[in-house]
Amino acid sequence: VQLQASGGGLVQAGGSLRLSCAASGRTFSSYYMGWFRQAPGREREFVAAISWSGTSTYYADSVKGRFTISRDNAKNTVYLQMNSLKPEDTAVYYCAAGEGLVGPGRYTREYRYWGQGTLVTVSS
Repeated sequence: VQLQASGGGLVQAGGSLRLSCAASGRTFSSYYMGWFRQAPGREREFVAAISWSGTSTYYADSVKGRFTISRDNAKNTVYLQMNSLKPEDTAVYYCAAGEGLVGPGRYTREYRYWGQGTLVTVSS
């Protein structure tokens, strides 16, 4: 499967953005999907994940209550709605797809496919 992330940009603190990740292939609905981010000089970190059916979601503590992950299997797309953005949310955001996960999918090694990343910059 190939993943294409989009929706990043520059936003002021307190603002919102919605990231999208479009997947190719007809088996998207069978993949566990995750969002990770990587700030300059830091390791890639888990942000959120969603089960293949969309019924289970998981979040990093740092984004819980502000970010929402969702998916539309008919459109082969996973979303990350980001509200109340903070300067510390600034990073390149990556979507990822994995098989056989049962949750919560917090580790990069659990995902086989990765998108190219989209930059989110939050100004103070």
